[in-house]
Amino acid sequence: MKLQPDQFNAPFINAYEAGWIEVSGQKYTGGLVVHSESGCSPWPEVRFENLQADHFAQLLVHRPELVIFGSGLKLRFPSPAWLAPLIQAGIGVETMDTAAACRTYNVLASEGRRVVAALLPPGAA
Repeated sequence: MKLQPDQFNAPFINAYEAGWIEVSGQKYTGGLVVHSESGCSPWPEVRFENLQADHFAQLLVHRPELVIFGSGLKLRFPSPAWLAPLIQAGIGVETMDTAAACRTYNVLASEGRRVVAALLPPGAA
């Protein structure tokens, strides 16, 4: 699906398909962290089953007010233990499939929110 940005300076998720996400014109094929203020970087685990609390704790460095977790092709909720570092820091967490997470990130970033999208590829089950 192709998306169109509003006028804002945050990295914008342009498009996504099974196995890839395009951010500000560059395609990424693995897990991805997109931050509204500091760009994007690979997220090392692309399988839901391999995630741990450490993967979510890494997101604290961005000091987000909200983390959107895109769980892949379908909605799957992470273990509360995985989210503990974020919850203990008072950071909100929303979980949705990756397609919805991409769209939600764009809306929140366009509003000037400090949001991080932690995304598994849309084709990841």
